[in-house]
Amino acid sequence: MATRLGLSLPQMQQYDIGKDVPEVARAAEQTGYDSLWVFERALFPEPATQGLYGIEGLPWPDHYRNVADPLVTLTLAAAATERVRLGSSVLVAPLHVPFQLAKSLATLDAASGGRVIAGLGTGWSHDEYAASAVRPFEERGQVLDEVIEVCRAVWGADPVSYDGRITKIASAVVGPKPARPIPILLAASTKKAQRRLVDHADGWLPVGMGVEQIAAQWRQLQDLAAERGRKEPIQTVLRVNAFHTAKAYDGADRMPFQGDVAQIVEDLAAHAEIGLDEILIDLTATPRDAQELKDLAAEVYEKARAAGV
Repeated sequence: MATRLGLSLPQMQQYDIGKDVPEVARAAEQTGYDSLWVFERALFPEPATQGLYGIEGLPWPDHYRNVADPLVTLTLAAAATERVRLGSSVLVAPLHVPFQLAKSLATLDAASGGRVIAGLGTGWSHDEYAASAVRPFEERGQVLDEVIEVCRAVWGADPVSYDGRITKIASAVVGPKPARPIPILLAASTKKAQRRLVDHADGWLPVGMGVEQIAAQWRQLQDLAAERGRKEPIQTVLRVNAFHTAKAYDGADRMPFQGDVAQIVEDLAAHAEIGLDEILIDLTATPRDAQELKDLAAEVYEKARAAGV
């Protein structure tokens, strides 16, 4: 079976969110993409207080200066499409009140006819936590655990009740309910996070850093699932952050998914061999506008399918 292909929606400052998100969403669905995706970046600290991903000295990319809200972006895409699934890779769960996030996702799923995929992570930016988080950065894992539990409770049968550290729901009716159980996928790169995924989530959202690394992590996760007696298969969506250039990139320092369309497709084909369910391609960083993004997305899709991906 061919690997499913997803596309990131245009959330950055070079795009007109209200006009471009529905337009790109419709075009992607017509092209044949299976899913549309958003990510979350709450703010851009200036001056930077920590490096990108918490790595000292690594600068934040300029396109993080202005990132549209993920759930608003997904809602615009939902209204413009009929078939594609609508995912987050990822929502930074502890930046949201758990009950409110569960209710928003349920409403979006009900409105879209059961197309939402809740991809959650803990994030890494201390500035985002200072501005928006419900608990301190040090408690991010516990908050993610509670978000997952609250979502399952709110999406489940009425009456809903829950007694947690952040969330207290006395017996209540909470609607609308999702159209079907919303899958929860986690980024999960550490051992502890992988245990959380195996025990409490539906799937895995790795980032494409290279074939060997992803294949090794996938084996590790499957071994852990077997060891912990998990019966359900783990759904998988690989996120790839492509950096498209008009000409082929010929330096020895080429990163995965960097270069022209042929190079991006070559990397897609190599990663598809790992056997993951779906690959989400983020092409949004380099195009100047939505038209360029639509053309690039169509070309990548057609060439990837022609290459057997």
